[in-house]
Formats: sequence, structure tokens, C-alpha cells
Amino acid sequence: MLFPTPQFALFFFAVFAGAWLLRTKTEPRKLLLLAASYFFYGFWDWRFMALLAGSSLFNWGAGLAVASSNNETTRYRLVVFSTIVNLGVLGVFKYYNFFIDSMTDLTLALGIQRDMPFLEIVLPIGISFFTFQGISYVVDVYRRQMKPVVSPIDLALYISFFPQLVAGPIVRASYFLPQLAKAPVLTRAAVTFGFLLILNGILKKTVIAHYLAVDLIDPLFANPSQASSLDLLFGQYAYVIQVYCDFSAYSDIAIGAAALLGYRFRKNFDRPFGATSLTQLWQRWHISLSTWLRDYLYRPLRGDKRDAGWRMYRNMFLTMLLGGLWHGANWTYVIWGAILGMTLVIERSVKLRWHDWQTSRARLSSLGAAAVSGTATPTPAAAFFAAFAGWFITFHVFTLAAVFFRSPELATATSYFHAMFAFQGSSNLLTPFILALIVGALAVHFRPGNGIERMAERIRDWPALALGLMLGGGLLLIEFIGPEGVSPFIYFQF
Repeated sequence: MLFPTPQFALFFFAVFAGAWLLRTKTEPRKLLLLAASYFFYGFWDWRFMALLAGSSLFNWGAGLAVASSNNETTRYRLVVFSTIVNLGVLGVFKYYNFFIDSMTDLTLALGIQRDMPFLEIVLPIGISFFTFQGISYVVDVYRRQMKPVVSPIDLALYISFFPQLVAGPIVRASYFLPQLAKAPVLTRAAVTFGFLLILNGILKKTVIAHYLAVDLIDPLFANPSQASSLDLLFGQYAYVIQVYCDFSAYSDIAIGAAALLGYRFRKNFDRPFGATSLTQLWQRWHISLSTWLRDYLYRPLRGDKRDAGWRMYRNMFLTMLLGGLWHGANWTYVIWGAILGMTLVIERSVKLRWHDWQTSRARLSSLGAAAVSGTATPTPAAAFFAAFAGWFITFHVFTLAAVFFRSPELATATSYFHAMFAFQGSSNLLTPFILALIVGALAVHFRPGNGIERMAERIRDWPALALGLMLGGGLLLIEFIGPEGVSPFIYFQF
């Protein structure tokens, strides 16, 4: 069941009505939302509802077991065991055949032929997201950052809550579970904010992401060797815009739908293509995953800003490498993560060396640190140039790496780069409409933040009829501009 479809609209209307009729009855409301979430998940394939329920029950029990023990060694072993089980289930479904394929290639390269146990495994939709939520819950209980939930219904609803179930954002238990204990309140501000986010998400998914994919990106990656260099150049720009619009659209609709049901999710994207460094970009892109990797992978590896040695660089690279592998069982994702990990390491190293050089210069100067820092203040023109250079490098590192992210195999990425840097051929696919979509979608990243929130604040006191006409008119306009039907969201495959 896809978000921008009539089926989801009818489903959500029924859930919305039932949830607010039960707003003062906490437990029945939870049961209604839990049943709706499992119906939503089972609409794709009912057989995997058992996997979702099993993950919820296992992590609920693991949380209680960790919290009930006073022995730190036992607590540590329990959290390690639960993490291994969670990642083991994810690994079997997502990486088993990738591992077997790699082993087959290795044995063939060594001149050894072996029959490998291939299995026809269907990847359950959303498994990466609800697995990560289960892991974070148990780890937070272990760290004593939250108390375990007593009712399995609460944890089952947290893991399966349908707005964010299949493609995020990855919601923290410590943020969402306390909201279940309170009676929700539906305000005009929440309604306006929710509808505007949903409208914004539908626009990005059904118009911008769709046309960029169908008219430019898909034809280019189907046969890059036959495309012109200009088309391929703008194709890489178009692709990162498509991924952003597609994925942030899902997050927008998920956050908006949750707001209409009385729950608040944190922002998952914040104008990432306006970032002037890769560090800043990852603080704005898929924020729930970036912070999850930081809190549950990078920091446990003892990564810390105060540690400027090789360990910090190693952990930074490993975090990005594993983040790339999280996206899919393909060497192209591994290379994508390795490129971004290495560039993050280089960026951090350069910044630290620059800081050390400035500090040494201040100490050696006879004028003292204050005078040196005063003379080192850049002019507005120099500051603008530095910011532009940082943005230009950051954006192009990200877009070039994204060619591997989009390519189904390494040969496609190699062919794409070879043809793009051949500097030949005339454009056949780049139309004024596609160019306008690319430029317009990129320009939005340089506007002030919290645009939806500020707009919701301005119009929330409008008469209900005026609000309804505006939102309805927006939907009709999108329906008129957009294509028939809706393709699955890109992150469903992750």
C-alpha cells in the first residue's frame, strides 16, 4: 500500500476516525493502531507479519531481561546476544545470497568449483528499519537511558507504527513511547502542519522524482555508453535530486500522518544540498539513520571528537562503509560508502591540520593569539568564496559517488563515468522542463529552514473552508501535473 494512492487515503481516513474516537481510551486506541499497522504491513505480504511480530516480542523480552539483571557482565552479554540475533535475521534475509555470490566468485577465481547453497529469499519490506529500532530500544535500556516497557503491545506498536514502518524515519523508543502514555490532542496547528507536509511529500514524489527518473535517469543508466556527456553530467545531478525528493517525500508523509494522529516525529531531512561540508551534509541527510549510526556504531567503536588519532579516522571510515552496506547487498553500495567514508576522513584531517596550524601561528606570533586571530578575520568576499568552494566540492563528491549508488553493477558505473568524461555527443534527453526541475529542487535547499512550520503557523487561523480549498486545490494541481499511478519508493528496497 503506497502513500499517495486512493487505497491509502481510505485506509488512513478510517484509522484517523477510529483513533480520535478512542482518544480518551488509551489501551483500545493502541490496539486499533497496532491492528491498523499490521494490516498496512500485511497488505504487501501477510506472510511476513509473523517476522514483524517475532522481532517485536524478542526485543520486548530482551529489554525486560537486560533491565532485570543487576550484574553488568550479564547485562552486557544479553545486549550483545540480542544485537547478534537482530542482525542475524537481517543478515539472512538481506545478505545471504550476496555472501554466497561473493564466495562463488572467489572460488572460481581460485580455480575451485563448488556447488553453493543458493536460496530464493524474498527481502521483507522495511526489515532494516524495524530491526534498527529494535536494536536501539534494547541498547537504550542497557544504557539506562530509558526503562523497559511492561506491555508487549507498547513495543509492538512502537516497532510497527505504520507511518514510518517500511522506510523510516528511524524513531527512537525514548522519544515515541512516552507519547503513547498521553492522551493525544489534535490542534489546528498539528492539522495544518500535517496536511502541508503530506502535500509537500506528494509533490516531491509524484512530480519531481517521477519525471526526473522516467525522462532522464532511467534511460541514462539503462545504457550510459550511448548517452551524451552533457546528459550524463546532468543525470548525476538529477539522480541525487530524485533520491532526495523520493525519500524525503516518504519522511514528509510519514511525519505528517503521525502528526494527524497526534504524534510527533523529528525532522529527517534539512536542506542537505545546501551543506558546505560532508560532515554538515550528513547532519542534514537521513538524520535518523545518521544519528543512529553515530550513537550505536561510531561511538561504541570509541569514536570521539577529542580523539584526533588514527582510531577516529578508522571508526569514521568503518561507519560509512557499513552504512553503505546497510543500503543493500551489492558491491556498488560498499564502494559508495567507502568513497564517502574516505572523503570524510580527508575532510576531518584537513580541518584538524588547519586548526593546528592556526594555533601554532598564534603561539609563535609576537603579536599574540588575539592579534593574529583579529588579522585572520576573512573579508565577506573571502568568506563567501570559502563557503561556495565548500558547497561545490561537497555537492560534487556526493553526486559522483551517487553514480555507484544508482548503478545495478560496477560495469554500469564504469561505463557511466567513461562516457561522461569523454566530452562528446549532443544532448538528447535534457529538456527545459527537466532542467527547471533540477535547478528549482536544488534552489530550495538555500532557503531559510523550517519553511513548512512557518507556513503552517501563518495559515493555521484561516477559516476551515479556506484551508480546505487551498489543500484540496493543491492536491488537484498535483494530480493534474503528475503521471498516472505511483512507483514504489526507492528506500522500500533497503
